[in-house]
Amino acid sequence: MSTLIARLPANFRWGVATSAYQIEGAINADGRTPSIWDTFCRVPGAIDNGDTGDIACDHYHRMPQDVALIKDLGLDTYRFSVAWPRVQPRGKGQVNPAGIGFYDRLVDELLAQGIDPWVTLYHWDLPQELEDAGGWPVRDTAYRFAEYSMLVFDALQDRVDTWTTLNEPWCSAMLGYAYGAHAPGRREYPAAIAAIHHLLLGHGLATSQMRAAAPRKLDIGITLNVATSYPASDAEPDVDAARRADGMGRRIYLDPLVHGHYPADVVADLAREGVELPIEDGDLEIISAPIDVLGVNYYFSQKFTGYAEDGSTEDAQGLPVSRDVPLGKPRTAMDWEIVPEGFTDLLLSIAHDYPGLPMVITENGSAFDDVPDSDGFVNDTDRTAYFTSHVTAVADAIAQGADIRGYLAWSLMDNFEWAYGYVKRFGIIRVDYDTQKRTPKASAQYLKELAASHRAGRS
Repeated sequence: MSTLIARLPANFRWGVATSAYQIEGAINADGRTPSIWDTFCRVPGAIDNGDTGDIACDHYHRMPQDVALIKDLGLDTYRFSVAWPRVQPRGKGQVNPAGIGFYDRLVDELLAQGIDPWVTLYHWDLPQELEDAGGWPVRDTAYRFAEYSMLVFDALQDRVDTWTTLNEPWCSAMLGYAYGAHAPGRREYPAAIAAIHHLLLGHGLATSQMRAAAPRKLDIGITLNVATSYPASDAEPDVDAARRADGMGRRIYLDPLVHGHYPADVVADLAREGVELPIEDGDLEIISAPIDVLGVNYYFSQKFTGYAEDGSTEDAQGLPVSRDVPLGKPRTAMDWEIVPEGFTDLLLSIAHDYPGLPMVITENGSAFDDVPDSDGFVNDTDRTAYFTSHVTAVADAIAQGADIRGYLAWSLMDNFEWAYGYVKRFGIIRVDYDTQKRTPKASAQYLKELAASHRAGRS
């Protein structure tokens, strides 16, 4: 541990992350209106076991207790998201005093415990009324998001120094509108591509407005879920399949955010599929508003081939084949391969392609089939090993020149894992959903010791 800590910068931050719908519960409390996830959870078969976020971890009523857990772990940063329909019911109109009041109390509680609050404005809980009006494929949603963002910003900017606009727009757009695996459960590929653009437009609008209104220097950014896409071989179809995966998973977001344009090869790929990004004059200037920090969420990397199982390189529509093939690594309970070296490669590629952009790891973690003892304690050596290998991967990237300023583990506690319901557990703190009892796992103690060792090394 001491060797690992010595490789990290003195000002490196340590923390945990959560999201509103996954932990808060209290879906009908204090004026909150339904989000797309409340609706999606009622679709038969959409969520494992028919689970919902109605109660989740009951964080809305247990917030001080949960903040005390973070304090006990000795972590300095807590990244949480704000529930849009709690703060601005139905996605329009003035701020809901009771809704924003919860986050006001949360920020005060964190600061009282010496923990920096990191606000994420959107972690997928679009008000259902805005989805009824078309959702993210419709341009107006970007403007509604900027309006909502300013309601939160006006209430909390005096005490919050770090702001993330969007969490994982790839998931919002592709899982929500192309593949139907997440809310709102649509399967409309052109709509998903429109959603990508409007999510980024909403980010740019909110970023510019927050920065213009900020009374002091604040860090404003966005969080992307990204991975390294390896070709299965040096054969041209495999190399091209990896290029296309990287284009749609990483560069379609980072190029407009940093360079002010979409990648030409990705635009050409989309045109081959008969799809076009709905860009209007001035959009890319808005989207490329300077950001202070890039949040990186990493869970796995993938290997791609451009050959179908029968050896062909085109599908039935005449489009090039792209499918992922195993890397041959151990897997988590999510069936995701554990590829820490891919993490290092990813961070170095971002540092190379987008120089000067500071990064913070805003999510990294793993689900395993946790088995508690009679007291609810989980000796999760597999999760601890995952953290060790991935923090080491971050240190390796820093040693090679990447500017990475912190590591926030996913997640503070077991929670509603979207379409998987409560089956998959990512938390460093176990939640007994019947009693809401919280029990720190062995991995929590490990992260506590990492943070303490790092602090000791700075003093």
